[in-house]
Amino acid sequence: MELSWSDFEKVEMRVGTILTVGDFPAARNPSYQLQIDFGPLGVKKSSAQITKRYEKKQLVGKQVIAVVNFPKKQIANLMSECLVLGIVGDDSDVILLQPGANAKNGDRVG
Repeated sequence: MELSWSDFEKVEMRVGTILTVGDFPAARNPSYQLQIDFGPLGVKKSSAQITKRYEKKQLVGKQVIAVVNFPKKQIANLMSECLVLGIVGDDSDVILLQPGANAKNGDRVG
């Protein structure tokens, strides 16, 4: 399906910094619970299936790219407020999308 330019412009991909990372045993697939600081947009919660590649301690302080204007979604006992973006390999090993240099939290990807 082809996406129009006006459709793409509606997707708000923003830079955020991971503040906290916790285990998420209630998730169907191995995941972490994240709290991400998006600067002027506030702190948002999400879950991410990134346990194969990343340990909790190496994620705190890491900048990521996330879609922040999807509707909230219930994932087990967590209300996810954004979608963290990553590259999914053949073995479901996710590589997080990150800015190539330090960016301000809340900066828009475009």
